Amino acid sequence: MHASNLALPLTQPHAANTTVSQRLPSPHLLKQQMPLPSELAQQVHAHRQAIRAILEGRDERLLVVVGPCSLHDPRSALEYAERLAALSREVDDKLLLVMRAYVEKPRTTVGWKGLAYDPHLDGSDDMHAGIALSRGLMLGMIERGLPVATELLQPMAAGYFDDLLGWAAIGARTTESQIHREMVSGLALPVGFKNGTDGGVGIACDAMRSAAHPHRHFGMDAQGHPAIIETLGNPDTHLVLRGGHQGPNYDAQSIALARQGLAKAGLAARIMVDCSHANSGKDPARQPAVFEAVLRQRLAGDRSIVGMMIEGHLFEGCQALGKGALKYGVSVTDGCLGWDNTARLLHQAAIALR
Repeated sequence: MHASNLALPLTQPHAANTTVSQRLPSPHLLKQQMPLPSELAQQVHAHRQAIRAILEGRDERLLVVVGPCSLHDPRSALEYAERLAALSREVDDKLLLVMRAYVEKPRTTVGWKGLAYDPHLDGSDDMHAGIALSRGLMLGMIERGLPVATELLQPMAAGYFDDLLGWAAIGARTTESQIHREMVSGLALPVGFKNGTDGGVGIACDAMRSAAHPHRHFGMDAQGHPAIIETLGNPDTHLVLRGGHQGPNYDAQSIALARQGLAKAGLAARIMVDCSHANSGKDPARQPAVFEAVLRQRLAGDRSIVGMMIEGHLFEGCQALGKGALKYGVSVTDGCLGWDNTARLLHQAAIALR
């Protein structure tokens, strides 16, 4: 029986304030239905190795994670991927471009939680369709030759996409979570931990140290059964500076303090700067200024800066859901830098690094 036909009402409504409205396919089943071909699996492995080489200083290129704040429209997402793949071929001697394929969005209170949760953008929360659509889009980006990145928010969702990812992020609100640290310790890919919302790096340093160790934890196996999960530990983590409540933290003094914090924790100096969020004051038009300021530090010899992140879409700005017809290629979450400005910025960066 197809998973979408299994409606399982709770037989004891007094036992919990929940009901089960639908069973989802296991990660194993979805991967069987939408497999990663062996040649593309080799490509994903090569992308992970290239990112590891940058983190370890064996590759002098700058890692740039770039793309929509969140995916909401398959057509515009794949058009962005086509453009980014073409741009990557022009700058890959100095920049390793990784496409943001963010299908989960953390919410401070309530709101649209991302493509994996609500692919129809109407509050119906068709997660069965959402995980399939999300996996299909990521496969399409990989087919175009791009490494794929996402933020891993719900650990149960990670198993649907973990074989496709070249890089992943743990957000500022979840970096402190033991569950996410345990999850990262079992991932065979590089992961960036963002600093806490207060702007400090201590929580992220603790997270990296925890994720580097083996763990045994409650979890779900590939068939969707509760299981004791044993992890080996993940040495391929790094810090992502995204600013905090007190303001930006991409300036030279902030980065020097971050290096000191990493050294004190016994961690390698591997720093990515998120040019959005608090570092840009949530103004997408300020992202290029942040990017250029950090690039100058890198050009001045700061090798602890291994990468940057840009939120960009086909067109500038953002738009609200539920307020009329949506504009094509415009973010429905955070405001984004438009394609023309993004491409210009990355071309100029490659020229400067040459």
